[in-house]
Amino acid sequence: MPTIRRLPEHLVNRIAAGEVVERPASALKELVENAIDAGSSQVTVRIASGGLDMIEVTDDGCGMRPDEIALALERHATSKLPDEHIEQVSTLGFRGEALPSIGSVARLTIESRPRDSSEGWKRVVDHGEVVADGPAALPPGTRIRVENLFGKVPARRKFLRTPRSEYAACQDVVRRLAMARPDVGFVMEHDGRRVVAVQPREELASRVARLVARELAEDGVLIEAERGTARLTGVAGLPTFNRGVADHQYLFVNGRPVKDRLLVGAVRGAYSDMLARDRHAVLALFLEIPPEEVDVNVHPAKTEVRFRDPAFVRGFLVGALRHALEGAGQKSAQPPSASAMGNWQVEPTAPAAPEPAPALGSLFARQYSAPRTNFSGSRLSEAGTAWKSYEAEVMAPPAARAEQVGDEPEEALSYPLGVARGQVAGTYIVAEAEDGLVIVDQHAAHERLVLERLKAAGAEDAMVRSQALLLPEVVELEEVACDALEDKIEDMARFGLVIERFGPAAMLVRAVPSVLGKTDAQGLLRDLADDLAKNGDALLLGEKLDLVLATMACHGSVRAGRSLTVAEMNALLREMERTPRSGQCNHGRPTWVKLAHQDIEKLFGRK
Repeated sequence: MPTIRRLPEHLVNRIAAGEVVERPASALKELVENAIDAGSSQVTVRIASGGLDMIEVTDDGCGMRPDEIALALERHATSKLPDEHIEQVSTLGFRGEALPSIGSVARLTIESRPRDSSEGWKRVVDHGEVVADGPAALPPGTRIRVENLFGKVPARRKFLRTPRSEYAACQDVVRRLAMARPDVGFVMEHDGRRVVAVQPREELASRVARLVARELAEDGVLIEAERGTARLTGVAGLPTFNRGVADHQYLFVNGRPVKDRLLVGAVRGAYSDMLARDRHAVLALFLEIPPEEVDVNVHPAKTEVRFRDPAFVRGFLVGALRHALEGAGQKSAQPPSASAMGNWQVEPTAPAAPEPAPALGSLFARQYSAPRTNFSGSRLSEAGTAWKSYEAEVMAPPAARAEQVGDEPEEALSYPLGVARGQVAGTYIVAEAEDGLVIVDQHAAHERLVLERLKAAGAEDAMVRSQALLLPEVVELEEVACDALEDKIEDMARFGLVIERFGPAAMLVRAVPSVLGKTDAQGLLRDLADDLAKNGDALLLGEKLDLVLATMACHGSVRAGRSLTVAEMNALLREMERTPRSGQCNHGRPTWVKLAHQDIEKLFGRK
C-alpha cells in the first residue's frame, strides 16, 4: 500500500511555483505588486531576454530588516493580512507564496534597507538553497533580482515562448499595474532600452492615454459613475476607435488588474449596437467596490474575481458606459490629417500622355457646370416627406422641432457639422463648417438616427410582443441549466419569451418574441442557458433584439446613391447634431469626417 508522507519543503515550493510562476511575466507581476504594496512612489524594472535571463525590480518603499527578509522567503508568510479577515484584503499580493516559489526555480537575490536603518541586507537563494547572506549597500527600499528562471528545470524552460513573446507579456504586466496606480512612477528597461517611463502623481486620463493609445485623449470619453457603494472611473474609446482584438481592454477591480468574463461581457453588451461583431472597444475601466462584495482569492495569480451580486455589477457597467458614450453626441474618431492628406495625390507622379485639347466651351461645361441646388423655404417636416414613407410616418421628428432649413444664414456655419453645400456620388454630403470641410456618409448617418429614434420612441417595448407557438416546444437541458432558466422566467416574459418548467431536465417554450420571426426555440433557449451560466443574467436575448432593431434601422434609412435636396441634407445634419452617438453607424464605422482648413490649404501650397 502507498504510504502518506509529508513532502519536502523544496518540492512544495516547486509545486507552488507551477501555480504562481507560469512564465517570466508572472514572476514580474508578483514582484511589482510587492513593490507597490510597500508604499513606493517609484518602481524601476529591468529585464533581459524577455525576462528569461534576468528580472530586476527596484523600489523606494519601506524596506525590510534581515529577519523580515528571511521570513519573507518562507511559505505563507506575509505582511498584508494583519488579521484573519481575508475578505477585507485591500492589497495586491497576500498569499505569501511568490518569493519562496520564485526562489525554488531561479536564482533570487533580495537586497533591502528600511528607511530608519543605516545599512541594508542581502540574501541570495539559488533554486531553493541559501548561498549568500550579509550586509549590502543600497538606498532605502528594496531591490530584487531573478536570474536564470527555470534554469535547473528544463522541462518547464522548454515550454516558454521566444524572448520577444515573453518581453511583450512583461510589458503588458507593467502597463496594467502602471495604469492601476497613477500616483506611482514606473520605469521599464528591456536589454538596456527604456520602453516605459511615466511620472508619479499623474492624472488617470493622461496615464491611460500615455500607456494604451495617445489617440484616447481625443477619441475617448471619461467615465465617472456611482451607484450605491460602487464607483466606476476610467476612459472608454469611441466606437469608431476600435481594434480587431480585445487586447486593448484593461479592467481593474479595487486597483487590481483582472481578466474577468463578466466584465468583458458587460463591455460587449454596452457596445452591442455600436460595433461590428469582429471589432472590440479600446478602454480602461476602474471599478471600486467594497472588499466584502468581491472575492479576489479564487485564482492563484489573482487575475480572476467573483462578485457577490454579478447582475448589479454588469448592469452598472453597461449603464455607465452607455451614458458616457451618449454624452459624446455626434463625436467620432477622425483619422489623422497627415495620413488622410498623404492619400491625396496633388501632382501627377509621371507625365501623362498628351490628350487632344477640348473646345473651350466643352471644357467650361464639364468643369464649371452649375450645381444642382434647391434652397427652398421648406420646413424640416416637409423635407422629411421626401424620404421614405417609413421615415416620414414613424420616425418624423415632432412639429415643435421643425425649423427653417432653406437658405441658411452665414451664422449657420457655426453648427458643429456646418451647412450642406452639395452631394457627391449620391452617397456623401459635403458641408461647410467654420473650421473645415465636413463629409457625411448619408446612409450610415441616417441608419444611426433611425435606430436611436426607435429606442427613444419606446420601440423596444412595442416590439417585444410574444408570438404563441402552435405547438409548445419541449427543450431538454441539464437540470442545472433548467434551474437557472426557471429563476428568470419573469425576466424572459418581459422580453416576449414565455417558458415554464417541464420536468427535472426540460423546459417548455410556449411563445417567442415576435420580432425574431421564425426562430429556433431550442437553439435560443440553449444559448440563453449558456449565457446565464457564463454571466449570471439573461442579456443575450436583449442583445438579439438590439440586433433586430439595428437591422430594421439599416433597411429603413436613406440609401447610398439616392439624390437629396439641400434642404434634406441640412435636415439630416441638424438631426445628427441632436442625436447621441450619431458619430458612428450601428457597425462602428464613422458617419462623418472633417478636413481642417489648414489641411486643405496644404493641398494647394498656400502654407
